[in-house]
Amino acid sequence: MSGHLDLIDLKLIEALGENGRVRLSELAEVVGLSIPSVSERLDKLQKNGIIKGFTMEVDERTLGFDIQAFVRVRIDSSKHYKSFMEHVMKEDEIMECFSVTGEGSHIIKVMTHNTGSLEKFLSRIQSWPGVLETNTSFVLSQLKRNRKISAEIVRRNLQDRQVLITFDEKKSRKT
Repeated sequence: MSGHLDLIDLKLIEALGENGRVRLSELAEVVGLSIPSVSERLDKLQKNGIIKGFTMEVDERTLGFDIQAFVRVRIDSSKHYKSFMEHVMKEDEIMECFSVTGEGSHIIKVMTHNTGSLEKFLSRIQSWPGVLETNTSFVLSQLKRNRKISAEIVRRNLQDRQVLITFDEKKSRKT
């Protein structure tokens, strides 16, 4: 992590996690700073790679994607990793892909229209070089989806890891 974070930065991150489209004036009110100061802080957070972007959230089912599934994939060795990732990047049905420990080597989050389209998709994955096995779990319902990162949990994490954090409230109020 580059640069220093203070309580105001953490509050900005938390507020943006709740609503990525929040107005600068609202953010300024939340943290007690001027709009230019908030804008400068947001620029700093982006330049330092702490804020990677602003996204929208879509309800996939309202768009006709009735099937969401997690597919655990096992490939036979790391020599197929590059090829596997090239295939993953080309598949529009793949929403997320994680390299994992435990059973298998990757977990893929898939979104598709119905069981027929999922079957065709799984057939494609199973034909990729090095893929030995897939194991699929259907999502019945989503109980929690959290994009918000609590300022308090970030503060505790940084303190626990003894990562340098500027926590000078007097200085924060002047910024």
